[in-house]
Amino acid sequence: MAVELGINPLTWTNDDLPSLGAATPLDVCLAEGKQAGFSGFELGNKFPRDDFVLGPILDKHGLKLVSGWYSGELLSRSVEQEIEAAQSHLKLLKALGAKVMVFAEVTGCIHGNQAVPVERRPAFPEKCWDDYGKKLTEFAKYTQSQGVQVAYHHHMGTVIESESDIDRLMAETGPEVGLLLDTGHLHYAGGNPVAVAKRHAARINHVHCKDVRQAVLDDAKNRRLSFLDAVLNGVFTVPGDGCIDYAPVMDVLKRSDYAGWLVVEAEQDPSIADPLTYATMGYNNLAAFARHAGLI
Repeated sequence: MAVELGINPLTWTNDDLPSLGAATPLDVCLAEGKQAGFSGFELGNKFPRDDFVLGPILDKHGLKLVSGWYSGELLSRSVEQEIEAAQSHLKLLKALGAKVMVFAEVTGCIHGNQAVPVERRPAFPEKCWDDYGKKLTEFAKYTQSQGVQVAYHHHMGTVIESESDIDRLMAETGPEVGLLLDTGHLHYAGGNPVAVAKRHAARINHVHCKDVRQAVLDDAKNRRLSFLDAVLNGVFTVPGDGCIDYAPVMDVLKRSDYAGWLVVEAEQDPSIADPLTYATMGYNNLAAFARHAGLI
């Protein structure tokens, strides 16, 4: 597929903190996302999980299903158990034409716990790397056989968060395991999105584009805030509205012939950051970055 621009409904309503945007109907999210210019949406907590229901809703708005988050637990589950647990999610993605599954290992994760500083996230158990790499590769081979590729999401507050975590995960898994490059999470974790994109360009099969307000991030780290409190304080914003330089990231993707989605995923408090305003800003800025790099 060619490069397309999508958005995550976190701009309107938040999965980890459902009180944010709780009163906003799904139709408003979809209509405003389309108005901003996007051609697809990732799943969120207000999306029906029946393809016969969701498909017509997306069609009505002229939108595609991009992908959707899946909470993996391969540190404690067998591959067979994980495959069974993923069936309904995988079926929805397949039926509506999504080509990637956003997979994150959530064992021990703390990103949804507002009472815990994000710095207290769990470390990946060293003794489990070899086994985990084999299991994740086997799981990814299965989803690939179903027409959907795993896109591993490194995420704040989880066992795979830092640049070194990503490097180790890529080393321990086979090429069937794709990498979701998330610029905002990587910067928050102290990593370099450009360096990671260069090292793992061949594995990148999905991209989340969120920017970071550096002053808010510095304050969050200084005060040892939880991930959700940092979000509420406005640590994330749309591409081009923060400190991340997107031009070199897009250049790396162009040189590696990236073909997939560029997704604006910038969770903010919608009562402070008007969703349509930021969705439009995010689309315009991301489209300009992608166009300049020759991706679209």
